[in-house]
Amino acid sequence: MTFSRRLLPLGASLTRGRFTSYQIRNGYTRGFSTETSLAKLAEKCAVAVPECSNGEDEIAKIRHEFELAKQRFLNIPEALNTMPKMNPQGIYVNKNLRLDNIQVYGFDYDYTLAHYSSDLQTLIYDLAKQHMVNEFRYPESCMKFKYDPTFPIRGLYYDKQKGFLMKLDFFGSIEPDGCYFGRRKLSREELENMYGTRHIGRDQARGLVGLMDFFCFSEACLIADMVQYFVDAKLEFDASNIYNDVNRAIQHVHRSGLVHRGVLADPNRYLLKNGQLLRFLRSLKDKGKKLFLLTNSPYHFVDGGMRYLMEDSFGLKDSWRDLFDVVIAKANKPEFYTSEHPFRCYDSERDTLAFTKVDAFHPNKVYYHGCLKSFLQITKWHGPEVIYFGDHLFSDLRGPSKAGWRTAAIIHELEREIKIQNEDSYRFEQAKFHIIQELLGRFHATASNNQRSEACQSLLDELNKARQKARDTMKQMFNRSFGATFVTDTGQESAFSYHIHQYADVYTSKPENFLFYRPEAWLHVPYDIKIMPHHVKVPSNLFKT
Repeated sequence: MTFSRRLLPLGASLTRGRFTSYQIRNGYTRGFSTETSLAKLAEKCAVAVPECSNGEDEIAKIRHEFELAKQRFLNIPEALNTMPKMNPQGIYVNKNLRLDNIQVYGFDYDYTLAHYSSDLQTLIYDLAKQHMVNEFRYPESCMKFKYDPTFPIRGLYYDKQKGFLMKLDFFGSIEPDGCYFGRRKLSREELENMYGTRHIGRDQARGLVGLMDFFCFSEACLIADMVQYFVDAKLEFDASNIYNDVNRAIQHVHRSGLVHRGVLADPNRYLLKNGQLLRFLRSLKDKGKKLFLLTNSPYHFVDGGMRYLMEDSFGLKDSWRDLFDVVIAKANKPEFYTSEHPFRCYDSERDTLAFTKVDAFHPNKVYYHGCLKSFLQITKWHGPEVIYFGDHLFSDLRGPSKAGWRTAAIIHELEREIKIQNEDSYRFEQAKFHIIQELLGRFHATASNNQRSEACQSLLDELNKARQKARDTMKQMFNRSFGATFVTDTGQESAFSYHIHQYADVYTSKPENFLFYRPEAWLHVPYDIKIMPHHVKVPSNLFKT
């Protein structure tokens, strides 16, 4: 468990076309063309409107359509039932992947093979907080801080110069209602005063650090709480010092083994058992695939966790290590992919490292450290035939992606967010947001700032208020502070989504979701993606009845 931070690459984007849902199984959409179906739906619901003679007529028309829409907003339209539902256990594709070409499967451990309860974030938070008070001499009153699971999401950025914790969109702009100084949300006026514009330029990006892995929840919360303490106490502080101290404390509780000992002392509290994991790994072995484990965690922690996770499925003589051809612990990713560190054979009984050179991997041995260069020389496994599963987009997946391996991002929160997106209540608010956005666009294209009457301004205020209400309602369904992980309140993909596009060939919530696909399946990119493959946009036409 080590950390790698990366600044947001700016000025980059992806080619983006129209969207169609990904073909998935088990009662969810399969080959469903969202574009075609919604076009037919819009045809049935469309209202013929005469041409406008002038700007005043157009404003009156917008007012009329808005009043009609408000009446229709009173009920969820039945047409929502025809919308496709995405599979929470689906595999979503950024780059085409043929599974029959994959011969080697590699896995990270934490939050990939092993999933944890939210209690782990509380444990990390409390241990790091104690370290800051006891070792860094932070005020004793900080010991009263409590981890708040409702505050952070993954993929936030921290401005080390200004002390702001923020959510960015795909293009590097700050989420208008997603920037916090401590626990206080900044207003849009404050954002403009601080940055001049919501878009983060290259110079400003140098001061940002990304919080991307699943352990960053406790880190983001502790940073915000420490900033809030200094603000409330009216004490001067350097925002970069707070980040450095929190990050050092988080690193310490991992490297010292405090977290590992806490988890193994009470695995029932922290580890989530999953019977499908063993079935998935065994199915790969039965198909003749090679498996390896590559993790930054120490072996004793991995061994204790895997024993607990599979104790209900294994016999007395079975061992989880029999599933893997190679086991590598304390790999020190991401340096593993670029360094030339040698492998060391690890004696788990004596807790010692051998001094002999490692020039072959044996199934009954455990290895420490090492590097990608030596790994490829020993295994002779070629890049395109290897897929690596990991949860950290930088430490786990960036190196393999550049080395030619295929990559699978394991994003645990994906399952919950897709379930929310499938709910009629969410899609109802999304459609309301889209129709109001459309009316606002037409309003601004018609009404000049210098010629707006009182009636025009009243309409503009009502539209803005209704749009904000729909936006806030959707946001609260995911996270009260920052909204959804993958999209912003305005419907843009988040910066976190950008990194998924960049480093993950496919992404899903758990490795065992691959059980739902044939071993020779061709996982292909939908031909008309507009946003993330798992996301469906509800059109405003649903309300034009």
